[in-house]
Amino acid sequence: MFLHQNKIKMAGIILFAIGSIVLLIGSWLHMVPFSITEDLGFITGALTVWLTVVENIWTFPVGIVNNLFFFVLFLHAGLFAAMSLQIIYIILSLQGWSLWTRRRKNKTVLHISNVASKELCILAGITLIAICITLLYLQKIQDAAPLWDAITTVLSLVAQYMLNKKLLENWYVWIIADIIYIPMYAFGHLYLTSIVYLTFLIMSFVGLLVWRRSKMKVHARGGYV
Repeated sequence: MFLHQNKIKMAGIILFAIGSIVLLIGSWLHMVPFSITEDLGFITGALTVWLTVVENIWTFPVGIVNNLFFFVLFLHAGLFAAMSLQIIYIILSLQGWSLWTRRRKNKTVLHISNVASKELCILAGITLIAICITLLYLQKIQDAAPLWDAITTVLSLVAQYMLNKKLLENWYVWIIADIIYIPMYAFGHLYLTSIVYLTFLIMSFVGLLVWRRSKMKVHARGGYV
């Protein structure tokens, strides 16, 4: 059974690598309507989410590279909140990377847990206030999609914060954000990026199921590795 799962994973990795190479060549030869930057954003983004699903610490460095590609992409698209979000993502990724690494050095594991009711209420309040402030700012600088850009920006930050703490509910926030991102990027003619976030949406559902299962296993062992 274990050997069979390894073969499936290896086949998936090979297909992903081949697909990525084909996509990059297609853009380079102008055979597909996507830029190299958008291709690299798609490739590194999909890899980042997959690494998060399997709780691999490499999700942080790969995610930082992904943020750099999307920073350039959103700058050209005029989505300034999404562009600025990438800088904050990098800061949060460094914080999460440090947190996960510190636990490893101490020979402990940062277990998946549920967000406490008090923290959830605080996060909800901060989210609403932050969306209102961000919306006003984006309207002032004539963002291409101020309302949706504000909502997705704030939700993404909240989700990343929860992910760093390995709170299971981070996947619910990502799912909501991705559902908004998909049409927003499609209307902005960033079609491959829209497909990227459709992929993220699917992987977020997978991540939710995998993290739930992992949490149940740890709980069954009494919270020990």
